Amino acid sequence: MAILLSDVGGTNARLALSRSGSIDAATVSRYRGDDFASYDDVIRRYLDEQGSPRIEAVCIAVAGPVASGAAQLTNRDWDFSEDRLIALTGAGRALIINDLVALGHAMAGPQGRATELLRDTSGLRARNGQSVVVNAGTGFNICVVCQPRQGRAVCMESEEGHTRLPEPVLRMLKQAMGDDIADFSSLEELFAGRGLARLHGRLSGHPVARAEDVTTAAAEGDARAGATLDLYTAMLGLACREFALRYLPLDGMYLAGSVARTAAARFDLFERNLLADGLMRDIPQAVPVRVIRDDMAALHGCLAAIL
Repeated sequence: MAILLSDVGGTNARLALSRSGSIDAATVSRYRGDDFASYDDVIRRYLDEQGSPRIEAVCIAVAGPVASGAAQLTNRDWDFSEDRLIALTGAGRALIINDLVALGHAMAGPQGRATELLRDTSGLRARNGQSVVVNAGTGFNICVVCQPRQGRAVCMESEEGHTRLPEPVLRMLKQAMGDDIADFSSLEELFAGRGLARLHGRLSGHPVARAEDVTTAAAEGDARAGATLDLYTAMLGLACREFALRYLPLDGMYLAGSVARTAAARFDLFERNLLADGLMRDIPQAVPVRVIRDDMAALHGCLAAIL
């Protein structure tokens, strides 16, 4: 018997099996969303490739809101339900969680120690059992994690990506681009991968299709791409300053996702803006910052949530 785990994003779906309480690395597979009409088709393909194993439980993390055992992917026309997962797999139980909730569960457990420490604040302020995951990739969202001294972590679902830009971020964006910023109406439209690509096109006058085009160009020495990444990183630092004050994540702020990892490579600039405002500066000053580089982190979170 095995537990089926899956992390479903707007671009890819990753699946794995867990046996005896740990993920079997040999069973990890990734599928491009563009190659399938529905997630049900992904499940069928995966189970067939794995030799139709007996499934006792299923937990999938979805990049979209979850309610009453059902979900809709934000950036792809896929829908999910726990009842349908049980019918597809023969499992006795199924659980659908938000993808950021999955990362939250991972960071609350042993997987949270398998991260890269960017900013150590040991001794600055007592820990409070609160942390926040900030994910910038195909989409943008956060998860606040409350870890009691005893018992299970509480990971709060949100749609922070669809909130409006904080005033310090808005001001910096207008300084760089003027008042024509309608394309960047929310945190996701600015900080998701498409936002980085759009930002570079507007600043450089040379449209690009993907965030990866910007990061590749910067790595090859393109000064305009480097300037775009600097601006993006500075604004992300300002946004994370707002999150630090709003959620008091004195146990840690975790940066996740391909675009956030790009910003983490410019951490001096990120940190400068995280601490740029003198108002209540002691709080962001006390927040340790880590980056999640393990692409399997959400699968570990799914396992923690279903066990």
